[in-house]
Amino acid sequence: MNSREQLLRRRVKLLTWLFILGLVFSGLTAIPLEWEMNLVLKIFGASHLTPDQAGSGFVNWLLKVREALHETNRQFPFLFYGFDWLAFGHLVIAIAFIGALKDPVRNIWLFSFGMLACAFLVPWSLFFGSLRGIPIGWRLIDCSFGVFGIIPLWMARRWTRELAKT
Repeated sequence: MNSREQLLRRRVKLLTWLFILGLVFSGLTAIPLEWEMNLVLKIFGASHLTPDQAGSGFVNWLLKVREALHETNRQFPFLFYGFDWLAFGHLVIAIAFIGALKDPVRNIWLFSFGMLACAFLVPWSLFFGSLRGIPIGWRLIDCSFGVFGIIPLWMARRWTRELAKT
């Protein structure tokens, strides 16, 4: 194995790990939503406020989300099961990328699959976010997962193609 091939393999492995860890982190954060929202509001210094007290803007939105999470969990905790499945889906996709760690050339299709998923995330988020009344700023944050996720996948696919030629 020459030094260029070793370098490419290290790069592909690093980017694949980055993507896997992003999926795992994103998935696991879908479970403790109430706790996370309380933490975010503490960071913003608004944990003691109600939506009415915050006026308008981003903090108001966060307070509404916290209130909705609290009320939903109090009255209908079974709805959070959907978030548990969301987390599970992220973890399963992350596990699939282990194939790209083991043999990126044979499993190059995973990078293409991931890029398609990242690209599809943008219209999905914009459409369903609008349908559900999610503010545009929040939808753009969601879209950023696809925009930033596609970068390491594109680079890994490019370098894996180069690896295949060696």
